[in-house]
Amino acid sequence: MDRLLQMEVFAAINDSGSFVQAANRLRMSPPAVTRAMNALEERLGVQLLTRSTRQLALTDAGARFLDASRQLLFDIDTAEKQAVGETGVAQGHLTVSASMTFSQMIAAPVVRAFLASHPRISVSLVAVDRVTNLVEEGIDVAIRIGDLPDSSLMAKRLGMVRRLFVASPDYLDRRGIPSEPSDLKLHSIIGFTGIMPSHDWHYKTKAKRGHVHLHPRLDVNDAATALAAASAGEGITMALSYMVADQIRSGTLVPVLEEYTPHAVPIHLVYAQSKLVAPKVRAFLDFSADRLRTKIEGTDMESL
Repeated sequence: MDRLLQMEVFAAINDSGSFVQAANRLRMSPPAVTRAMNALEERLGVQLLTRSTRQLALTDAGARFLDASRQLLFDIDTAEKQAVGETGVAQGHLTVSASMTFSQMIAAPVVRAFLASHPRISVSLVAVDRVTNLVEEGIDVAIRIGDLPDSSLMAKRLGMVRRLFVASPDYLDRRGIPSEPSDLKLHSIIGFTGIMPSHDWHYKTKAKRGHVHLHPRLDVNDAATALAAASAGEGITMALSYMVADQIRSGTLVPVLEEYTPHAVPIHLVYAQSKLVAPKVRAFLDFSADRLRTKIEGTDMESL
C-alpha cells in the first residue's frame, strides 16, 4: 500500500479522532482505513495508536511519527502548489461558523469587508446556535462565546460579553422594577433558550447566592424574537450584551438586576492546530481579529 496514503490516513485519524470520521474525510471506506493503519504499524514494526472502545491515543512512537508525517505531507503539498504558482497565496474557499445572532450583528459585516479586500477567496458563513466540530464539519474558523474546554484547537481572544436581563421602560413603569431575583416570579418572562435552555438562573454576589426557576409566558429559540417582544413591553428577557447594546443606548431597553448578572464570558476565534496555517485562514485571522474586537468592545456594558 502507498506509504503516503498510509501517512494521510494516520494524520486523518488523529485529526478527526476516529477511524470512521477519517474514512469520511478521505472518502474511503472504514475497512480500507483500518487496513491502511494496520499495514503502517506492521511495516514500521511499532504501535502508533492505542485503541479502546471510547478513544484513540498516540503512543510515544506515534507522536514522533505523526510530526514527521505532517511535515512530509506539507512539503509535498507545498511542492505541488509551487508547480502551479500557488504557494503563500490567500485563495480558495473558507468556511466560518458563529451563532445566529452574532453572525447577523457582528460577523457578517466583517466577512463582507474581508471578501472585498480578498477577491480570490470565497466564504461560507455558517450561522448555527450550537458548538460546531471543525474537523467533522469542514469548518476553517469558528467564533465561540464562552469558556473554552481543553482541546487541540488554537484560539485568539476577541473580548468579553455579559448575560443580562432587560425590559422596556414602559413595561417597568407598569409592572415595577425587580430588586432581587425572586421578584422575577412576579413578572412576565420571555424565555430565550439559546442562553437559558433550562430556565434555571443561578446567581452569586458577595452577600448571597441562589437560583430561581423561571416560567416564561413566551419561550423562543431566536434572540431577535425575544428582544422584539421585550422592546414591545411584553416582559423581561435575558440577552448577551452585544445583542442589546444599541437598544440600551437608545433607551428602548433597560438592564435590570445588574448586580446579580453572571461574570462576563470570553469570545474567541478558534481554528485547527497546525504547524503552518493555510494562507486563506491566516488572511482571515489577520483581517478579522482587530475588527471583531473593536465591534465587541463597542458593545461592552462599561462603555454604554
